Formats: sequence, C-alpha cells, structure tokens
Amino acid sequence: MLTKKFWLQAGERAVKSAAQALIGLIPLDQFNVLHADVPLALGVACGALVLSVLTSIVTAGVGEKDDPSAVTR
Repeated sequence: MLTKKFWLQAGERAVKSAAQALIGLIPLDQFNVLHADVPLALGVACGALVLSVLTSIVTAGVGEKDDPSAVTR
C-alpha cells in the first residue's frame, strides 16, 4: 500500500515536473505573458503532472520502500 510519505514525495515531483513543462514552453514561443495561450500551457503542465504521478506509481516497488524513486540509496 502506498503511504502518505510516498504521496507527498510523488506530489512534490509532479509539481516540479509541471513547472518544468511550463518553463519549457518559453523557448518554443508558446508562452508569452502578454499573449499567453492559457489552455495550452495548463494542458502541457497537467500532462506532465499526470505522467510524473504515473511514473512514481510504476516505480513504487523498484527503489526503497515508500519512495517514488527507482534509485536505491
């Protein structure tokens, strides 16, 4: 069973991934503060967030217990 610790860490990773996806739009000229395509930006960020959570769930049994990372320490 996935614990609270796991979900907190997976959530942190997901938020970071969403922020990185938004930042990644800047050099592609898809995000301009004055003419922002908000639905596109939110869609990309939400996609990255969902993929991050799914990746954490898939790798839950690979690394250390209660850790969404596949890396062991």
